[in-house]
Amino acid sequence: MASALYALLLLAALAGPIGLRLHTSPAFVTGRDGRLSTSTALALAWTVILVWLLLAILGYGLTAGGGVSWFRGSDGPLSTLATVYLPLLGGPYVAMIAAKTVVGLRVERGSLAKPAAPPTRSGRRPLRELIANDSGRTDLVDLQYVAFSAVTMLYVVLFFLADVGAGLPRLPEEIWALTGAPAGAYLVNKLATRANPVITAASVSGDRLTVEGGGFTEARLTLDDTPLDARPDPLTGALTATLPPSAKPPFTLVVTARGLRSDPYRYEGPTVPAQPAADR
Repeated sequence: MASALYALLLLAALAGPIGLRLHTSPAFVTGRDGRLSTSTALALAWTVILVWLLLAILGYGLTAGGGVSWFRGSDGPLSTLATVYLPLLGGPYVAMIAAKTVVGLRVERGSLAKPAAPPTRSGRRPLRELIANDSGRTDLVDLQYVAFSAVTMLYVVLFFLADVGAGLPRLPEEIWALTGAPAGAYLVNKLATRANPVITAASVSGDRLTVEGGGFTEARLTLDDTPLDARPDPLTGALTATLPPSAKPPFTLVVTARGLRSDPYRYEGPTVPAQPAADR
């Protein structure tokens, strides 16, 4: 019990400052578009867990474990490090590096649109971005990657806490597939994703509608299935159009470019700031 409590305190000491830092300034785990990066976040999580395991085992071995001799032997506390735990860590890192390379090349060649993420009021990025596409809709591939990785991490943490003195939990060597296979699917999804246009924001000033996003090459804009005469802004790339007199929020916008449709974007109208309470 004391060993498990020590291990939990050590995990809190490692993960707490990192989590606090990412909560206030998540730039370390965001992609080039400013959204949370699924592959980077999971690679970081596996790094924290493996460092925690090694430090906890080191502390136990030098105190309750009896010293240096405890680490020796073919069945020592680190015997499964190379066969199980390094592959568990390697899969997410390969996926992270490969995904960044693929996305970067596709953006440079114009086969993928990565518009900048819209700012949030708090300045923090919502965790939902880990399982969502650029339009904010849940991506099944990202969801399974995060879910299987989280289950595997929970499996490792709980089995270690159940018997700290045994060293690294004796997991089946095949368990790396719970991170390796989803990581592979995640990477294939990055390769196969089509360059659909993406709407990130819309605004109305008078009768002028501005639609921001990316992938607006030879784009057509519709408002509630009504085509609008939209023109790209030469400076920002946003689409601008004149609203019909009958168009009143809320309405749904869709951009079609090169035969590919964006996800529908629901424009609810301008946000009205809260009025301060009257002085009494």
